[in-house]
Amino acid sequence: MPVGTAFHDRTLALCHSLNYREWSGYYTVSVYETHHEHEYNAIRNAAALIDISPLYKYMVSGPDATRLVNRVITRDITKVKIGQVIYCCWCDEQGKVVDDGTITRLDENVYRWTAADPSLRWFRQNALGMDVQVEDISESVGALALQGPTSAKLLKEVADADIANLRYFRVTSGTIAGVPVDISRTGYTGDLGYEIWIPLQRDPASAPRVWDALMAAGKKYDLHAAGMLALDVARVEAGLLLADVDYVSSKKALIESQKYSPYELGFGKMVHLNKENFVGKAALMREATTGAARQLVGLEVEWDEVEKLFDDIGLAPQTPSTTSRTHIPIYMGRAQVGKATSQTWSPLLKKMIALASVRTEYAAAGQRLSMEMTVESARKTVAVTVVDLPFFNPARKTATPV
Repeated sequence: MPVGTAFHDRTLALCHSLNYREWSGYYTVSVYETHHEHEYNAIRNAAALIDISPLYKYMVSGPDATRLVNRVITRDITKVKIGQVIYCCWCDEQGKVVDDGTITRLDENVYRWTAADPSLRWFRQNALGMDVQVEDISESVGALALQGPTSAKLLKEVADADIANLRYFRVTSGTIAGVPVDISRTGYTGDLGYEIWIPLQRDPASAPRVWDALMAAGKKYDLHAAGMLALDVARVEAGLLLADVDYVSSKKALIESQKYSPYELGFGKMVHLNKENFVGKAALMREATTGAARQLVGLEVEWDEVEKLFDDIGLAPQTPSTTSRTHIPIYMGRAQVGKATSQTWSPLLKKMIALASVRTEYAAAGQRLSMEMTVESARKTVAVTVVDLPFFNPARKTATPV
């Protein structure tokens, strides 16, 4: 049975819909109101506060910490400075992605590592023979995502920390409402945003104090608590993948076609083949030579064709009310060449968009394909165009806020 996070008392009081879901053993708000419109608009036009505590979190420390991290991930951690955060993936021996997440270098040999799935056993297996400690801190660290265009101004007001000079994918330390916190310039929305990491060991009641301080100061910045439905739309617009939806972890895959390499998921820039040996390196070196069979792409749906499908049966066109995580076939002519994994209506772009995995020969931007669409229980197809990801990439995401 799920349990509440350190912020559950606060989220429950605001969750008028009582629409919760389970995330890694915790209750997580899907949507606070009856529809996620206001929460999505907060992410894109103001500020949104999202409880991301259910993320798996690990602390890696000791003389061989850097050596372990470099053995597991495909990126070269030796190039990462103290106070820097990276997004990365890690693979099995066949070069197939096990999981992805962020790693924060807190000190020379101290790292905080986040993951979508439980990873303690995998990390410790790869640490055999090393002088390193891997600690699961998932339950002892609360986490909040503060995202949106006004998030920097809000955080400058409420946090005793150097927010003005905090660059993209960097971390700083300070306090909020007297509570010690780490603040990273990171997020899962593709917008200006921050993530706040709160140690709970000494004072579990410290987490609500941080929440209350942000909500009180956030009134003038139109801050809203936001749930997973709004976050799902934002992350598709940002071209960000969701494990178990857009790809299957190799340790969960039942057949080979369910396994993906970094090159097939758009993670190629995160594969540093010139660094020391890491898990999956030999297989990835071969794939770098032969090329990947599939590619992650963005798709834009031809809305005129959607309208016609509905008009033909006397109905007004209908947009999906939430992001669909159902896989849908993609065709070239009558041959299936891939699948859409996440589809949503983008309120900002006024387009129906999708993340998809398609055969490499059909992955170039501008390629015209078709996607299956069911209208009144009848299976039809509509035209789609391959586009580069992300769909939405505002300058403010990486710029230093004024």
